[in-house]
Amino acid sequence: MNRVLAILASCFIDVMGFVVAALAASAFIHVMFLGAAGFEAGEAPLLLTGSVFSVPFVALFVAYFAFLPTLPVILLGEVLSRRDWLFYALGGVFVGLAIAALFWGAALPIVDDPDAGAEPIYRDAGFLALLVAAGVVGGLAYWLVAGRQSGAWRGRPELPPRA
Repeated sequence: MNRVLAILASCFIDVMGFVVAALAASAFIHVMFLGAAGFEAGEAPLLLTGSVFSVPFVALFVAYFAFLPTLPVILLGEVLSRRDWLFYALGGVFVGLAIAALFWGAALPIVDDPDAGAEPIYRDAGFLALLVAAGVVGGLAYWLVAGRQSGAWRGRPELPPRA
């Protein structure tokens, strides 16, 4: 019975880690967007109040697109008892690239020239870098919440008795 409760507790911690990772990746995307859009420091209070609502909203989309690519990373971390931050940061790179592959054929409208049409998303290196960097931020946030206790449900290995 204790083993079942340990597995359920580990699953709960993993879900909470995924939620925090989605929120962290969403906050990172917001910070990068606000910096790229040219907002200045004087506008920060107004932008922060709006971000209180938009970060969780965007986190829903982040969690939606990242759920399936994240499952193998979480399962590998649990089965292999990987507790190092590098594993989850590289897992975030994998998730970011997997999400970029989802949007590979999509087209982005050109904002500067509305008559020019749309360009494929893979030509925009900034968008790909944003997805990968957000994946790394999400992976590190997951490690902070759940990755450091990864595989703890298996318990400690038994030491042989002393002779």
